Amino acid sequence: MDKEQQIAPSAGQKGEEQHAIDVGTGEHGDGGGGIAGDAAEASENERLALVEEPGKKKSTRVAALDAFRGLTIVLMILVDDAGGAYERMDHSPWNGCTLADFVMPFFLFIVGIAIAFALKRVPKLGATMKKITIRTLKMLFWGLLLQGGYSHAPDDLSYGVDMKKIRWCGILQRIALVYFVVALIEAFTTKVRPTTVRSGPYAIFHAYRWQWLGGFIAFVIYMVTTFSLYVPDWSYVYHIDGDVNDGKQFTIQCGVRGHLDPACNAVGHVDRMVWGINHLYMQPVWIRSKDCTFSSPRTGPLRTDAPSWCLGPFEPEGLLSSISSILSGTIGIHYGHVLIHFKTHKERLKHWLLMGFSLLVLGILLHFTNAIPINKQLYSFSYVCFTAGAAGVVLSAFYILIDVWGFRTPFLFLEWIGMNAMLVFVLAAQAIFPAFVNGWYYDSPGNTLVSWIQKHVFINVWHSQRLGTLLYVIFGEIVFWGVVSGILHKLGIYWKL
Repeated sequence: MDKEQQIAPSAGQKGEEQHAIDVGTGEHGDGGGGIAGDAAEASENERLALVEEPGKKKSTRVAALDAFRGLTIVLMILVDDAGGAYERMDHSPWNGCTLADFVMPFFLFIVGIAIAFALKRVPKLGATMKKITIRTLKMLFWGLLLQGGYSHAPDDLSYGVDMKKIRWCGILQRIALVYFVVALIEAFTTKVRPTTVRSGPYAIFHAYRWQWLGGFIAFVIYMVTTFSLYVPDWSYVYHIDGDVNDGKQFTIQCGVRGHLDPACNAVGHVDRMVWGINHLYMQPVWIRSKDCTFSSPRTGPLRTDAPSWCLGPFEPEGLLSSISSILSGTIGIHYGHVLIHFKTHKERLKHWLLMGFSLLVLGILLHFTNAIPINKQLYSFSYVCFTAGAAGVVLSAFYILIDVWGFRTPFLFLEWIGMNAMLVFVLAAQAIFPAFVNGWYYDSPGNTLVSWIQKHVFINVWHSQRLGTLLYVIFGEIVFWGVVSGILHKLGIYWKL
């Protein structure tokens, strides 16, 4: 059987139904919190997803999607835990794009693909709406718990948060908003969605015009607000125990519209008005910018002439920027629709790569012409285009290597992590497991198994704090969780929302 005909229309449809289950949560789940069906339906779909060939069975599972999700989790662990040693892989202080800046849009991109499969069929709209709402609430709860300030993992063994300063926004909260909006549009348009797509380069865009209309509305809301909202002067009181600036009040003079600088942009103003300045992220990355320190892009002492906004709070997962991020999910669901409707590798890759490179070029042009700089903190339109284009190209490369050419073994650890993405996100990326291990210390809270391994197995051996930290993150965290995920996969254990 020819490789491009391995997914025949009838068997391919059944295989894609199975992937509605697989892609949302990793494996044997219900499409992300129950959307695609219960466990019994999952088992039945898994049996139907096998294509009979002479003497063997060929699975139609698209492994590149799990590998892509696993790559996103790995990037998050790498930049979170090694970014302090190698600041150039950490988030860009303001304009520009670094390795860390790809993590959030990659998450939203794969969430969009998951929605396309999980809601390929909506038998009962009411039940589907209930499941979408419940899953959204679950993500909001976990987001508040992990990033609201209650958990002080991994170094501080205390817990609890002052409700006057709780952080309302975070990674899972943004994913929840994008998921909720994109999934609602997909569910409500089930009766106008086609079972087949006509030929033509724009046919699939027309078939899913309501999804693109939703993304366009989000784009208009973001652009109009960003460039027309009046940003007044604002002030804040800096609170860091032991810091020379503790207790000082700073005032930032604005009185402008359409500015995209750190001090006076509409994204920050909306969050200050909606959430309150005490509920924003208190350690924004702009403190590493050239305006704030001569050590940029690394962390360093403040310049004597540093502007007053350098120590101010800013929410990188705020409300207006989250509205813009709906576009990342919209582009992701388009890639899912292509995967559903086009059955050959050539057709899928043609659509994916053309759109991916087009978005990359558009993002680069907007940035280097200074029309709209690439900026993760603002989630600018150029940032959406550039990162979504990169996601499309990376997914296409994975698809070619893993699903077309069959080089699956080198990427198995990414697949395993992708199948248990939520578990690795909570235990590793949010440092819950290291916090648990650190709870068993010897003589003093700083003398733990984790710190001993970092110091004696990596840092002292390589005589370098930076290199030792990087190697610890690679082998002590990423490889470790790859092995754990592989074991859990073999045991059939998966954690999902």
